[in-house]
Amino acid sequence: MNVINDRHSQAAEVLSVHPDFRVQRRLVPVTAFHEADPYASSRVGVAIDVETTGLDRDADRIIELAVQRFRFDVRGRIIQVGVPRVWREDPAIPLDPKITKLTGLTVDDLAGQVIDEAAAVDILASADIIVAHNAAFDRPFVDRRLPAIAGKPWACSMAELDWLEIGFEGRSLAHLVSQCGWFYEGHRAENDILALLYLLSHGLPDGETILAKLIACSDQPTWRVNAIDAPFDAKDRLKARGYRWDAVLRFWWKSIGQGEGDAERSWLLSDVYGGYGEPAFVPITACERHR
Repeated sequence: MNVINDRHSQAAEVLSVHPDFRVQRRLVPVTAFHEADPYASSRVGVAIDVETTGLDRDADRIIELAVQRFRFDVRGRIIQVGVPRVWREDPAIPLDPKITKLTGLTVDDLAGQVIDEAAAVDILASADIIVAHNAAFDRPFVDRRLPAIAGKPWACSMAELDWLEIGFEGRSLAHLVSQCGWFYEGHRAENDILALLYLLSHGLPDGETILAKLIACSDQPTWRVNAIDAPFDAKDRLKARGYRWDAVLRFWWKSIGQGEGDAERSWLLSDVYGGYGEPAFVPITACERHR
């Protein structure tokens, strides 16, 4: 077996330097990506992923929750990776066959299972930042199931980074990971958090890790712009500019980054309100983001 592995490694090395081939390697569990400096400070992150019965954050439920704690230094290098913890939970509602096909989880797999809430809360509460790939999906489910950690800061590796700007195509986790030279079997929570850790650890040509760039983005405040009492005839203009309709509070809104506020206010006052009213700008930090 060792001889076979050695031959595979040699073949991979030969192919990796050939311009007509690209080698991908399977993700394997790790305990660290970089060596720790014993004199440097560090912070704790938790990679998280959920599988659910569907997309409705109010009606659907978590059927699998995976978390993995990691420690990173001031340069965004992952210097320690903990043991993954994975729990399944019986949703007590019918399981769509499409979900079984997507995740491989069946009703029998979930029967009688329950998330260890105390253990999950303990891990998540220890985090300085919780990271998910598509936090806007994961966070509402987690906050509802584990309300004790509802105020923790979150970062989204999918939405908060300008992937095109840093040299990538697309935003799906599997596609991003493949561009780094790895592959894995997705759509299971434990595999997805391992892939997320590999992605966060990836070094970029400028010397920074993807995690370093994500933390820098997450630490910057953003704004939720609420176009309160906007005229009805402005709805098409608002929609075209990226605003979304809040059916509960009944106004159009969008999120913008730091430095975009003056331009957005000017556009709203001139193209939407026309001198009759004004928008509300609500500051958003990582503790409120992606809810």
